[in-house]
Amino acid sequence: MRHQNSGRKLNRTASHRKAMFANMAASLILHEQIVTTLPKAKEIRPIVEKLVTLGKRGDLHARRQAISQIRDVTVVAKLFDAIATRYATRNGGYLRIMKAGYRHGDNAPLAVIEFVERDVDAKGAADKARVAAEAEAEAA
Repeated sequence: MRHQNSGRKLNRTASHRKAMFANMAASLILHEQIVTTLPKAKEIRPIVEKLVTLGKRGDLHARRQAISQIRDVTVVAKLFDAIATRYATRNGGYLRIMKAGYRHGDNAPLAVIEFVERDVDAKGAADKARVAAEAEAEAA
């Protein structure tokens, strides 16, 4: 019996789950919208919402707690500077999950998870900047 055991296992070991959620949280904060399976989206939502609440606290201890969970200092900087200030007056409910049909290969249910008042230009901005830098390096 699974008394007092919350959360989905997602056919992964505990360490794999922890690393996957850290990577998904970093991607979600960086791009502000990701497409994943519905069970993963439902599991990542409380993790990221707690990280946004840490960002709203804004002190050094909260920043170190976020870094220990996400493991990417630049993403934590965006979380504390841009995202936390955007949701300063909002009491929870920072993310939305929208169902997005089924994946072609294995018929897995897909979902789009995004921030409620997201910056539309944030998705793909890092990729555009990288391509522009590579083009500039080739031209020089």
